[in-house]
Amino acid sequence: MAMKVFGQPMSTNVARVLVCLEEAGVKYEVVPVDFATAEHKSPEHTSRNPFGQVPALQDGDLVLFESRAISRYVLRKNSSELLKEGSLGDSARVDVWLEVESHHFDRPMAVIIYQCLVLPVYFGGKTDEKIVEENLETLRKTFRVYEDRLSRSTYLAGDFISLADLSHFPTAYYLLATPHAGMLDEFPRVKAWIDGMLARPAVIKVIEMMKASA
Repeated sequence: MAMKVFGQPMSTNVARVLVCLEEAGVKYEVVPVDFATAEHKSPEHTSRNPFGQVPALQDGDLVLFESRAISRYVLRKNSSELLKEGSLGDSARVDVWLEVESHHFDRPMAVIIYQCLVLPVYFGGKTDEKIVEENLETLRKTFRVYEDRLSRSTYLAGDFISLADLSHFPTAYYLLATPHAGMLDEFPRVKAWIDGMLARPAVIKVIEMMKASA
């Protein structure tokens, strides 16, 4: 039985799970959740994700929520090298940089994406440039750390690609769609690292799904 992923591929959190499924070569079905009709707050969906968010994943009788936990489950179940669980040190570094992605990259990027893409496009609102600039500066601080790290290893956790890298891809993809994509020119190693991720076949396939669901 194929795994079911509940949510739209255009969601960064859903896309994070989808790229892991693609990398692992797993059969899956995407079940859209309609935010326009508040389906995400329906009893049926909150039975899968009690916070009324996406994604949720169903694998037989097992139901999970939270995209990074789902991603780990998918990769672990399929013995993927993206977790580097054969090495205690490598797997610990994957965990460290996945935490960094969650706290120091995803948080400011969520605000930037909302202000630059979601608010004006979907709600007809006006971007608050002050809020954007504050979060861009936070992002620059993170990228300075990344630039230094990538001067010493090919990827964040070491000389191997891992979930810690790929977890960045959906949000990084949207950064390139904002008026602030040029900030990456300040960080050539980070830019090359992102370009490399976006060229992976699994990522390309998920990007097409993101575009189709936008």
